[in-house]
Amino acid sequence: MHVIFVEPSFPSNQREFVRALKEVGARVTAIAEAPPSALDNEMRGWLDGHEQVPSVTNGEALLAAVRRVQERTWVDRLEATVEAHITPCAWVREQCEIPGTSTRTAWLCRDKPAMKDALREAGVPTAQSIGTSDLDEARAFIERVGYPVILKPRDGAGAAGTARAHDDESLEAAIQESGLGRGESVAIEEFIEGHEGYWDTLSLNGDVAHEFITHYYPNVLEAMRHRWISPQMATTNEVQDERYDDLREMGRKVIQTLGIETSATHMEWFFGPKGLKFSEIGCRPPGVRMWDVYQAANDFDIYREWAHLIVQGSPSQSPSRRCAGGMIALRPSADGRIEGYEGVEDLKARYGEHIIDSHFPPPGTATQGVEAGYMANAWVRLRHPNFDELRTIQDWIGEHVRVHAG
Repeated sequence: MHVIFVEPSFPSNQREFVRALKEVGARVTAIAEAPPSALDNEMRGWLDGHEQVPSVTNGEALLAAVRRVQERTWVDRLEATVEAHITPCAWVREQCEIPGTSTRTAWLCRDKPAMKDALREAGVPTAQSIGTSDLDEARAFIERVGYPVILKPRDGAGAAGTARAHDDESLEAAIQESGLGRGESVAIEEFIEGHEGYWDTLSLNGDVAHEFITHYYPNVLEAMRHRWISPQMATTNEVQDERYDDLREMGRKVIQTLGIETSATHMEWFFGPKGLKFSEIGCRPPGVRMWDVYQAANDFDIYREWAHLIVQGSPSQSPSRRCAGGMIALRPSADGRIEGYEGVEDLKARYGEHIIDSHFPPPGTATQGVEAGYMANAWVRLRHPNFDELRTIQDWIGEHVRVHAG
């Protein structure tokens, strides 16, 4: 099988997808923004071809590159794993008659109001929402559903550009932060109180081949607003527990309704006083390299399994569920430059056997703001056979490990 893979270089774990495709027997051509000379020898050894484009999000440039490849040889698949690449790749697939995620599915997984409309019609529980660029329409919706509400870009990823409004004053700030005040079309949603997590899959022809369930502590919007929080993600190794039956059933219905076929998926959910609610989904792996955590916790090469499903059309491994896994982000005490750390040696002495990997930028490194996300500064990734013990370790790290900056 010949697979075109879009953008092998950034983020850093993109190379793992290329490596995995090669390992399962595919011929791989990369479409990238950098020239071949920018690739290391190992990457060049995995590739059978390379096409350079100014931007992989430019549909016309991507189309021209794919057609150049098709003029030379048959193309079986065109694959992408980054949120911003999904829609242009879907459009190119249809222009070039290559199987894979359709433009309809890509659009429904990107445009939040359309996504929620389709799922509500199918009976999936989700927040009330609209998409609008009209301030009067926005205010009428908010008056109908009541505060609090969430405003976010229609096609945003994660918490980027997301704002919560709990009264008229905070609504005005949210209107500016979300882009609505500049005439941009945004998604406005009823705020759902409750615990937040995500359900990730590798799906094959619309059926779930592998699944993983991860919890946020605290919820993302809170974590992205406060420096003092050391936010955590924790993945359970009890996916089949009956507590998750409703979540797993809902996720499968979402995949079927949106027409997701052979793809990685990342679905956010809430559970609270109003029950289980769908939040959003993408046809891609989760961010912040959580696949690496799944891999380490489950003795399972998830990148190779993704490639095997695409190339061979069948599963080849099963996750061991031996460990729960997770990560904790550690924020600098102030913006500026990192001055040093406290508690790192104690962490290694106490819990070194459970550490998957960690990142502590050297003193002198410029800090990044809270809004830059979970891997912006220092972080630790861990595994433990017991989910509750994993959480205890993460809490200890949040209380005892400090990043001093100024």
